[in-house]
Amino acid sequence: MVRYTKEHKQETRQRIVATAGRRLKRDGIDGSGVATLMKDADLTNGAFYAHFESKDGLVAEAVTDQLHTLHANIVELAEPGLAGLEQIVRWYLSAHHRDNPGDGCPNAALLDEIGRSADAIRQAYTDGVLVVIDGLAARMAPEDPPSARVKALSLLGLMAGTLQLCRALTDRQLSDDLLEQGLRNALALVDAELRP
Repeated sequence: MVRYTKEHKQETRQRIVATAGRRLKRDGIDGSGVATLMKDADLTNGAFYAHFESKDGLVAEAVTDQLHTLHANIVELAEPGLAGLEQIVRWYLSAHHRDNPGDGCPNAALLDEIGRSADAIRQAYTDGVLVVIDGLAARMAPEDPPSARVKALSLLGLMAGTLQLCRALTDRQLSDDLLEQGLRNALALVDAELRP
């Protein structure tokens, strides 16, 4: 029997979490079984229980990981202030993001299911989304980010809702039009909040 190092086990766990995050955003929580999630990570079903007690445990960790990835790859890398908020909004409400849910934000891809999930998943989501929100709030009110937390959450809600509707529409032109209107609405909100 082969014994793996602690580092190998941690790398394997992270691979499972990252691949699960992408699959969950593509197929949803209910549409992604343990067998599929493990196959994506090139592991057997039996290996799952060496890393997680339940699917809910993996989902909670994957949601947290995806939100932290969103923060690190999009929010943290955006410019400071208004310019950075505009970058984030333009990325979020883009055709590329709409058309590639597996590579995008877990909010627009999973909110409906997270709202009906176990408390542990909802708590993991809450903790993770606050990291993203605090990054947005720091651009809205650099002198007092906590004062802009609810405004940042509202901006994220507008963007996630718009993206969900755009993804649900079968009429591509209507989806494109809604995406463009959502972008204008979000930029107007950002502009109204930051300009004296």
